[in-house]
This record gives sequence, structure tokens and C-alpha cells, in this order.
Amino acid sequence: MSFVTAQPEMLAAVAGDLQGIGGSMSAENAAAAAPTTGVIPAAADEVSALTAAQFAAHAQMYQAVSAQAAVIHQMFVSTLASSAGSYAATEAANAAATG
Repeated sequence: MSFVTAQPEMLAAVAGDLQGIGGSMSAENAAAAAPTTGVIPAAADEVSALTAAQFAAHAQMYQAVSAQAAVIHQMFVSTLASSAGSYAATEAANAAATG
């Protein structure tokens, strides 16, 4: 027989911690968006302009990937919080059934 052990309180606490981490990451990414995507060329020559454009393009790609990662992170946090509730309800039902 297989036994599964879960601590719903710990799952809920971790979900809250991860929610805070995700919020901090989103805020930092938003703060970094303007300075990194709006790189100004160091000089008036063509190489400086192309280099600045390349840095800005990489920053835009980072922002896009970061937005996708934030969505995945939020889905994970939601699933973890939901699982904590499910485990807690199951534990309560089992405790009531066994007396």
C-alpha cells in the first residue's frame, strides 16, 4: 500500500512565499524594461547605433520571455495553493471518517 504524506499548512505557506517572489521579480523586470530596451548609442557612428539596437533587441526578447515565465510561475503558485486546499480538505474528511 502506498502512503502519501503532505503538510497542507506548509504548501500554503510556500505558495504565499512564491507569490511574493513572483511579485518582486515582476516589479524588477518592469523597472528594468525602460533602461534596457531604450539603450542610447554611445556615439554617432553606425557601429554604435547597431550595437545599441542589438542590446535593445535582446532586452525586448528578455522581456517577452520574462512575461511568459511570470505566467508559468503564477500558474504554478495557483496550483500549489489549490493543492494545499485539497490536501487540507482530504485530511479533514479522513479525520472525520476515522473518528
